[in-house]
Amino acid sequence: MTAAVNHDRALAAFYGLALGDALGMPTQSLPRALIQQRYGRITGLIAADADQPIAPNMPAGSITDDTEQAVLVAQLLIAGNGRIEPSALAHSLIEWEAAMKAKGSHDLLGPSTKRAIEMILAGHSPEEAGRFGTTNGAAMRITPVGIAADVDDRQGFIAHVVQACQVTHNTTLGISSAAAVAAVVSAGINGANLSQALAIGADVALAAQEHGHWIAGGRIAARIHWAKALCADCSDAELADRVHDVIGTSVASQESVVAAFTLAHRVADGRLSAFDALCTAASLGGDTDTIAAVLGAMLGACEGMQAWPKPLIEQLDSVNSLDLEPLVEQLLVLRAG
Repeated sequence: MTAAVNHDRALAAFYGLALGDALGMPTQSLPRALIQQRYGRITGLIAADADQPIAPNMPAGSITDDTEQAVLVAQLLIAGNGRIEPSALAHSLIEWEAAMKAKGSHDLLGPSTKRAIEMILAGHSPEEAGRFGTTNGAAMRITPVGIAADVDDRQGFIAHVVQACQVTHNTTLGISSAAAVAAVVSAGINGANLSQALAIGADVALAAQEHGHWIAGGRIAARIHWAKALCADCSDAELADRVHDVIGTSVASQESVVAAFTLAHRVADGRLSAFDALCTAASLGGDTDTIAAVLGAMLGACEGMQAWPKPLIEQLDSVNSLDLEPLVEQLLVLRAG
């Protein structure tokens, strides 16, 4: 792989995350039936309605916590020369939520992250604070780690993921779900095609589940394989039903992250384009912005910027004042060094 291709895929991973996030912004936390009644199927960037429970009246193309916290993680990685200091992440997340509250935003810390931060403020260590984190908060912001760390060094790669998860999601489920996503991103940047990268993601999830506090629940790697088989023979019309009804679309990592992998497998077998997959994710109901964001990061890393409609990328930059290219360049310097 040339440096130009690596850069293109890394940039597409971050923009894929942002695009999926913005597509799912108006539908997040809404029931699927209401989404179907109000929008039919999401096919582009739209504004949130006044009754949106988390992002009321946000303009079309607005990003949410998924992208904002990924940018935060990227900045911490760069400042720490590839290392995220647990206390720095904790305080950055506290400051991020305070800024959101000051703006009147309803887009605040998720349940696992919130509980961990409260424990840190009460005097617990970062390692102890994350012992109950099972939701998708770590997976949604892990993309910069996938860009900065090389999955070919499996042991070192998992150590980077554990470090990024420890404060808020120091559990078998939290770490393995984040590792799965980061591994797909990293493998894609290394030149793997989508099928190969998804297989690597499942393998790394299996290895990563040995880290963190044990939590009861379906294992991420096993559920990725199960969901792939579950949906292999279903039609495109049945796919969304099966993901919504059987796999699940909640904030639980073993639902939302597995849902993203399932849609990615449909892209890998050629039955769905990358952008159509993001639109499907945004239309599912539940934690749509995070499912679409995670999916977008994985697809972008394997397909490059050509996967994303240029006018929508320009709209993302304009609406959110995004400046992702310098971040990506500095993350790739960490990867090379």
